[in-house]
Amino acid sequence: MDPSMLAAVLCGLALAVSVAGTVIPVLPGSVLGLVALLGWALFGGAGWGGWLVFGVGGVLFGAGMGASAILTGRRLRQREIPNRSVLAGAVLAVVGMFLIPVVGLILGFAAGLLLSEWRRTRHLRGAASSALAALKATGLGILVEFGFACAAVTVWVVGMWTHFAVR
Repeated sequence: MDPSMLAAVLCGLALAVSVAGTVIPVLPGSVLGLVALLGWALFGGAGWGGWLVFGVGGVLFGAGMGASAILTGRRLRQREIPNRSVLAGAVLAVVGMFLIPVVGLILGFAAGLLLSEWRRTRHLRGAASSALAALKATGLGILVEFGFACAAVTVWVVGMWTHFAVR
């Protein structure tokens, strides 16, 4: 197999895992996408086109990570949800992932948020409202990062097609 073809296949696999990782928190996300694009720019044999793809894709991956963090953080601050509630959700998400395959991650995160907020507010209705707001904020951040990651992968696909069509 041609080295540039091997680089493209490996990059494509890493980008697929990267896009999935923006939605499934256990997998590496946008950072893996940046590394994959860098690998393709270095070893893909596309020359300046590979670096252009890396630059544009890197900006898109970075914008996705930044927008996700800003949107999620802003919504959590608006609802005055402390970081410890999100941390409790993350811890129970990991526990839930092992206890209940497939859906345990989401259920554990929701349960951790609810329990932490219930402990903080002492009112189940207020805790449920805060936990739901945190889940929505997290979901919005995931959706935004996913969209930017898909755009970055699209840039790579166009660059790869162009590279192999011109060869």
